Amino acid sequence: MYLLLPMDSDNTDEAKLTTVADAKVWLQLQVEEGEIVARVHHERFDGFENWSEAVVFTNDTENPMPFLEMSMMPLVAHTQRSIDEIVEAYLFRELHDLGY
Repeated sequence: MYLLLPMDSDNTDEAKLTTVADAKVWLQLQVEEGEIVARVHHERFDGFENWSEAVVFTNDTENPMPFLEMSMMPLVAHTQRSIDEIVEAYLFRELHDLGY
């Protein structure tokens, strides 16, 4: 599964999830069997070689249309900000569907 995250820094070890408008870099995580197997970052959300299956937002007010047009499932991490917190929440199904 490929997850797409807007991040506040290109230092992916310390970066935190941020809003789409404030994203400094986009991070694509490849998660398999509960583990992060790859991290790739890019300046644009549509600049990755592999297609992301889900995008993670910080709140319900984000505009999901550009991502829905690319067949990405919008998810919301209301309290999680670090990469580890987001992956853990994804694995335990604690990320919420976007409330349109």
